Amino acid sequence: MKNLIKFIILLSVFAGMISCDLDPIEENRLDFDDILTNPDAAEGVLLNGYTGLVNQYSFSEAATDDAVNNILNNNYKRMALGELNAQFNPTARWGSFERVFWVNKFLDVIETGETQWSTDTLINTMFGMRLKGEALALRGLHHYYVLQAHAGIGQSGELLGIPYYTEFIEPNGNFNVPRLSFEASVQAIMADFDEALNLLPTDYGLGAGQVDTWYSDLENFDFDKYGIVNNNFFDLRISGKIVRALKARLALFAASPSFLDSQSYYDIAATNAAQILNTIGGVGGLDPNGNEFYASVNNIQSSESLWRGSIGSNNTTYEERMFPPSVNGNGEINPTHNFVMAFPMQDGFPATEANGFDPQNPYANRDPRLEKYVIVNGASFGVGGDIINTGVGGGNDMLGAIQEQSTTTGYYLKKLLRPDVLINDNGTTQGQSHANVYFRYTELFLILAEAANEIGGPDHQVEGISARDVIAAIRNRAGISDNYLTSITSQEAMRDLIRNERRIELSFEGHRFWDIRRWGLPLTEPAKGYFFDGNNYIELPSVEVRNYQPFATYMPIPNSEILKFSELEQNMGW
Repeated sequence: MKNLIKFIILLSVFAGMISCDLDPIEENRLDFDDILTNPDAAEGVLLNGYTGLVNQYSFSEAATDDAVNNILNNNYKRMALGELNAQFNPTARWGSFERVFWVNKFLDVIETGETQWSTDTLINTMFGMRLKGEALALRGLHHYYVLQAHAGIGQSGELLGIPYYTEFIEPNGNFNVPRLSFEASVQAIMADFDEALNLLPTDYGLGAGQVDTWYSDLENFDFDKYGIVNNNFFDLRISGKIVRALKARLALFAASPSFLDSQSYYDIAATNAAQILNTIGGVGGLDPNGNEFYASVNNIQSSESLWRGSIGSNNTTYEERMFPPSVNGNGEINPTHNFVMAFPMQDGFPATEANGFDPQNPYANRDPRLEKYVIVNGASFGVGGDIINTGVGGGNDMLGAIQEQSTTTGYYLKKLLRPDVLINDNGTTQGQSHANVYFRYTELFLILAEAANEIGGPDHQVEGISARDVIAAIRNRAGISDNYLTSITSQEAMRDLIRNERRIELSFEGHRFWDIRRWGLPLTEPAKGYFFDGNNYIELPSVEVRNYQPFATYMPIPNSEILKFSELEQNMGW
């Protein structure tokens, strides 16, 4: 940790080169006093807190029962096959503490009150409020990332969280601090979120009658000046609405069976989610195109994205990795047959033979989302409408045809990709825009559904919205004629349905890996495939094993940190 902080300090001086032993070149340094007198430099320190945000492109599903990565040395594959340990953990997030110290340094700037954001007193005050709110929210968020990845039952048998840093620590300071209990860690994050909520605008670009009272009650408040500080120019910054959504996500995580299994935290999750969702009309505000939020620039900018990054320039990065070989991709992520069978029939009933599922015509009369998210055998794909055959006669697209390029499961990934990307035989490409999405409204709807059901069952309402309302809206959007949902009457049956909907709707966005763990579900379900041999479909029951230790519900603290700091307690088993 000391080396990390030393690195941060030297980066924060910024503008110059750094010697290989990380000693600063003094003439290129901005020291703390310089930053105080330079608002651009001060805000630059804060903006480092916006790095390392978790978006939808981790593809950690390859370490679950939802997907296989066909690259032999892929880190998620290695982890799933049994290499996970305290020295090798591709999902580790201990490095998020770097951003924590960035924002703590910025909060030191705010605390002095010496940085002048504007010569106008009111504007200066409002800028200070908003920027402090951003810093506190980001501090909570980066602590949450660490908590999600490293909370667990310690060697002592206690459910532990993480160290919580509220101050910048100099290189010679004390980093040897113990982990808080899990609940104390959650409460510390909540405290930062709550303080941020009293400083940030609920949203940017609000009208005069919508301004939050902590701004409108300021002495000599002027709406035009408020607009300079909180207009739509800052839309991609963290806002009060986003913080409330993050509170809901944190509370659901804390309430889960593997952690606190707590009704009070389900209450927090449901209430915060409902308060936001009711501002967009409740279930009526569900974006009709939200389940394909990635499919075009218009949808990236749609009401589905509660928080996203800027829209990137045209590129083909993910498509080159994921497209099938016949359209010049490397077919890297292969959805499993396990995942495909999670999609119900079009009438909403589970895909079983008793409900009309035909193993030899497996994609007929299925949930329309299956066609949107997975390239199945015989599907058309891409600008040219190529037919992708993953069975016998499929050429390079056939299962196992080319190592580290062709599918290993009988399926290729379609979700998150732009099918209008062109990758030509001569190596030229025509890219499309993509955006990093940090929080979708659909996730918030599913948080509300899960929490409300755990509080009181399928029809328990939280501020007028029930789990049944949410799942009905989501499945109706998908094109399901839902006769099945009306048969759901118990909390247990609704729980299973919500978990399945979350698996489908949030698929390949980095949720499944963590959801399995917080729910305490088996980690060792083998990845299955489905192969057409020219005459019949054959299930491949174990394309790839999932070899996790029983204690892998809770991930390890990096061993390097345990060796350096005697106060850090490792999670049990590692």
